Amino acid sequence: MARSWRAWLGLAVASAGFLALAGGFVGWRTSLALRKANEEVQAERGLRFVVRPLTTPQDIRFEAVSAPTVFFQAARFQEHLYIASPSGLLEYDSAGVSLRQFSVGRELPSSPLVALSPARLADSREQELLLATAQDGVLAFNGHSFRQIYPQEAEARAITFLLPVASGHLLIGTKKRGVLLYDGKQVTTPHPTLNNLYVQALAGNESDLWVGTLNQGVLHWHAGATESFAEKEGLPDPQVQAIAASEEKTYVGTVLGVAEFDRGRFSRVLASGVLVTSLLLRGDNLIVGSEDQGVITVPLAGGRRPVLNTGGTPELSEVRQLMDAGDAVYVLTRKALLQMSARGFAWRQVLQPGPALLSDRNVSALAVDGGKRLWVGYFDRGLDLLEVEAGRSTHVENEHVFCVNRIWPDPKTGTVAVATANGLVRFAEAGRQEQVLTRSDGLIADHVTDVVAYRDGVAIATPAGLTFLDASGARSMYAFQGLVNNHVYALGVSGDELLVGTLGGLSVIGQGEIPVNYTSGTSGLKHNWITAVVPVGEDWMVGTYGGGILGLDRVGRFRSFDKASGKMVVNPNAMLVTPRHVLAGTLGEGLYVFDRETQRWTVMKDGLPSLNVTALAEGSGTIYVGTDNGLVRIQEQKLHP
Repeated sequence: MARSWRAWLGLAVASAGFLALAGGFVGWRTSLALRKANEEVQAERGLRFVVRPLTTPQDIRFEAVSAPTVFFQAARFQEHLYIASPSGLLEYDSAGVSLRQFSVGRELPSSPLVALSPARLADSREQELLLATAQDGVLAFNGHSFRQIYPQEAEARAITFLLPVASGHLLIGTKKRGVLLYDGKQVTTPHPTLNNLYVQALAGNESDLWVGTLNQGVLHWHAGATESFAEKEGLPDPQVQAIAASEEKTYVGTVLGVAEFDRGRFSRVLASGVLVTSLLLRGDNLIVGSEDQGVITVPLAGGRRPVLNTGGTPELSEVRQLMDAGDAVYVLTRKALLQMSARGFAWRQVLQPGPALLSDRNVSALAVDGGKRLWVGYFDRGLDLLEVEAGRSTHVENEHVFCVNRIWPDPKTGTVAVATANGLVRFAEAGRQEQVLTRSDGLIADHVTDVVAYRDGVAIATPAGLTFLDASGARSMYAFQGLVNNHVYALGVSGDELLVGTLGGLSVIGQGEIPVNYTSGTSGLKHNWITAVVPVGEDWMVGTYGGGILGLDRVGRFRSFDKASGKMVVNPNAMLVTPRHVLAGTLGEGLYVFDRETQRWTVMKDGLPSLNVTALAEGSGTIYVGTDNGLVRIQEQKLHP
């Protein structure tokens, strides 16, 4: 009996052990499954990226033409003041003396800087200055060298905002990819509700985050859920510009005022109607920086009225950032750094950018006239007439000379025609404005996109068709007369033949008639949207929006090029022909250069202030390259090693 009992006891112990082992095995399998599922979720949210030292190009052949420095954001790092600007990173000592400048396209990637913040990231042993670029990811600077956090996906590199948090993680705002999180090991999307947003501002941390967007209001991520606030929830406008947060209250600045949130709930609107650009909580006051009204101090309690602080300072406009410095507030504007006293009425200018030859950075058109002056047209600032070697310039800007699309010097008369969004403006040889042509003068539209000499007059391109202007007057041509599309972007002339590049294909005009139209459906044309047309010897080169560059011979056959005929965008009228080269400016891909002797394309990027090349011109062997972030020049013989 005792033996039987011991046998049963042994069996029970063995069974319990087996069950425990089985339970442990099941638990291990469950844990493994959960970990694997979590890894799969992270992999789905994760983005491929590299962290690498930033290498400086060794062969910079472009020379910058002095453009205005624009202040964008500032931070203190290693006892010095650093300012991010489209031109690069500026370093000043405590007395405001300039120490170093790291230029985009040279020491830094060819991408404007848009934000900066000091932080110690999880993958670093030291504090670094983090720099956000517009197209090339995040740079981390330790005072001596740079490293680059570079996502493989282009949309993840288009950064708008940086928010380091106490954990060593970095929250990143982007133009299209929403919010990203870098934890030192991977780049992920924190939650699907924070994806596919154009982020303008961030505040908070990983578990309690406010996200300001370009056109979808503000989102509040907390407790595992996301709440959205737009106009119907009390926000003055869905375009959010800035966010300031305390423990209980959050202030969201928009283009029409500030919304106050109390414990995550909308409370009230402050500074109604103000185009807010920055916010700073300081004691019982909210300091509001604006685009056109200076700095406004808004008391948060006590019923006191807001105080407008301009101090008669003309530089106190286009405010970009407000910084608390204990006994003072620093205000960074587009053109200066100013200090506001503790009482908020006296202002002192601390820093100001130096003088520049150009009036703006966003170049849209270039030409060299018969007097060797360089004409520089801007996207929204008129134009400059430059004597580059003498370092002199004359600026022209008015209701017609504002948004410049094309500049055409007439070698026969010495005059210069400037195609703008508000008409065709004619300048005398001396550079004096003489005449403005609009619809009232016979143009088919006020908006002029291109102009060329054609037969005994000129051909004028518009979004509504063509206008021909000569001694007999003005006459127009559009789709009713056979033009492939009314929206004309580019014109090219060779003898009596005029090629018309439109949104819907390419039309050939000869002797006043249209013998043929080329489209992607009826020819070897790869893309219907034509942005540039230039004659090259007996043939043509055609730039497109999305199909790169194609060759076109005289019998109508299109030719593809190995490097230049892919999914690439040629900017409007950004093509130039010289006896040795054909050059093309692209959207985000740099400068394409075709050697007419070897019949090969190469791509130049190093040394450009932006890879968005918008305009080209040549004069006395010098090639001028305009971008949306400045102007550079290069001797033509240096285009190839």
